[in-house]
Amino acid sequence: MSEGKLVIFSAPSGAGKTTIVTHLLSLGLNFGFSISATTRKPRGSEQHGKEYYFLTTEEFKDKINRNEFLEWEEVYPGCFYGTLKSEVERISKNGQNILFDIDVVGGSNIKKFYGEKALAVFVQAPSIAELKNRLLSRSTDHPEVIDARIAKAELEMSYVHFFDIVIINDKLEDALCEAEEKVVRFLGATS
Repeated sequence: MSEGKLVIFSAPSGAGKTTIVTHLLSLGLNFGFSISATTRKPRGSEQHGKEYYFLTTEEFKDKINRNEFLEWEEVYPGCFYGTLKSEVERISKNGQNILFDIDVVGGSNIKKFYGEKALAVFVQAPSIAELKNRLLSRSTDHPEVIDARIAKAELEMSYVHFFDIVIINDKLEDALCEAEEKVVRFLGATS
């Protein structure tokens, strides 16, 4: 059984990376989804162990101290996200490719660690104004959280050069097709 490849999708909040990742998971490309850990509270119908591993700050810091993360970051003050080494091991043991839906700093760190074994894709909205409209239309965050996400998005755009591919998600259907084509080519699969 050959070792799987890694495909990393990163983006500022609201750019559409999770929609693209969900599409790719539906294509039968032998992906295992890397579930990130976070200290933020679940949104809507999110479930522990499905969308995220929801941890307390104390649990998260304990895992940091035990070196259980491949990468981690305090994305917003008091709000941590990270990739558990055990997730990568779990998916690899199943002989699958690993698909990450991860923040920009985490994505660039995983790309640096795995090099050519990983394809790093940066998804961006056509503009900051459109990004704000998308975050507002989700109705999942308070206005001050949205403002923080927009400020962070401007910083995250400076990381684009760490990524192999940039997909501008202006029209979702086009972004899905582009993502599918690039990922299938990277995996060496046939569509």
